[in-house]
Amino acid sequence: MPRSARARNLGNLDRIGFLHAPDATLVLSNRVILRASHRVQSVFGWSIREVEGQSMRILYPGQTDYEVIGEKARRSMQSDPVYRDARFMRRKDGEVVWMEAYGAALDQHDPQELAIWSYRPVAAEHSHGHGLTAAEARIARYLVNGFTSKEMARSIGCSPRTVEVHRANMIAKVGVRNTSELVARLLPAR
Repeated sequence: MPRSARARNLGNLDRIGFLHAPDATLVLSNRVILRASHRVQSVFGWSIREVEGQSMRILYPGQTDYEVIGEKARRSMQSDPVYRDARFMRRKDGEVVWMEAYGAALDQHDPQELAIWSYRPVAAEHSHGHGLTAAEARIARYLVNGFTSKEMARSIGCSPRTVEVHRANMIAKVGVRNTSELVARLLPAR
């Protein structure tokens, strides 16, 4: 009697679970994509074949984002089993979107040797909390990830002075005294 398709697939649950995970999931080695789940296509616009073998750099809006967030994650993953943040990522069509990211290293001594990452777009309604303009909300997202004004300016393509003006406006709008209070207030809104 022939086995049903479902019964045949039960022997391959690990692969099925990875390929059909609810979030865009990647297996990385030294920040190069080894494997990608099906959800990568709907989240990032790239097919599995297009991303496998590519540097993670293709999913970041700029080199600064790639370097700063990568180093922050690497340091954190050396002590914590799971790293989480929210960040800007770039889709294949060039659209920059706000994503929630989770990463786990298989070896905490060398977190980039082999790691599993999953990405989920953050709903648009969360992006303009506290009555911030679109530009302020973008700066706020970099602030909560620990970017300096110079790093934000390089990533966004503006001057550090423009970043400072937006930061001052946000401090006034949110009703706090300084940047650390602003970040503390913004974090729950992510």
